Amino acid sequence: MKKQLHVFYSGNVQGIGMRYTVLDIALDLKVCGWVKNLSDGRVEVLAEAEEDTLNDFLGQVKDHFPRYIKEITLEWHPASGNFRDFQIAF
Repeated sequence: MKKQLHVFYSGNVQGIGMRYTVLDIALDLKVCGWVKNLSDGRVEVLAEAEEDTLNDFLGQVKDHFPRYIKEITLEWHPASGNFRDFQIAF
């Protein structure tokens, strides 16, 4: 079943290419949604896919930035079906 994952990454997560790496991972895994920088220094991700795919997505993002991510806050929701692709939001 498809799910939605809402994630906030805290730490030194801006200015390191995180949004573009998240975009690449999402496109590779066929995850839909978006990623954006927040004014408080966090990076926010809203992603939809099968639960196993989202868990793989989370693991890959964490594996790419272990020195930069200090905290991950996430919530699981039912998928909305509103997304057809993945993009960087501004």
